[in-house]
Amino acid sequence: MGLAVADKGYPATTIADVVRHARVSKRTFYEYYADKEACFLETYAAMSSELLGRVAQAALEGAPELAIDAAVHAYFTSLDERRVLVRAFLSEIHGAGPGAMALRRKIHLKFAALLRTSIDRARSRGAALSPLTPDMAIALVGGVNELVLCAVERGQKSALSTLADTAIALIRAVVLPAR
Repeated sequence: MGLAVADKGYPATTIADVVRHARVSKRTFYEYYADKEACFLETYAAMSSELLGRVAQAALEGAPELAIDAAVHAYFTSLDERRVLVRAFLSEIHGAGPGAMALRRKIHLKFAALLRTSIDRARSRGAALSPLTPDMAIALVGGVNELVLCAVERGQKSALSTLADTAIALIRAVVLPAR
């Protein structure tokens, strides 16, 4: 699904495009999905879940004060590995209807919860970090998402991981105690 959407955009993508990319019949497609939207949402959810898992694993490794750095680098490395799909799912999700926007919001909230958990874990292990409120976590996730979306929409050719230091600086600006 992602490759078909990356080629034409969500609105212009047809079931015929999807099955051609997937090399399956329409009959097989309809055995698994009710329609294009269901396929898109399931694919988006699966990709997001995998990404969330990689980020969560990275946040658990290493010294507590470096957990956020590791998680952010894992996030951007994962995006670079799926560069073709990033545009399909970050940009095209906006045109896929209210169900897609609700799913996007749900996934952003999961990333925000992971960020808060990672900060809380680092704090419990002695890292000198300020607590992160739910609203601040959502704002940080939204900011990082917008950073990536802008790079993708302007056709940035360099690796998205070049944005990791900016994302880390943003998070640190919020969670490092004022001096």
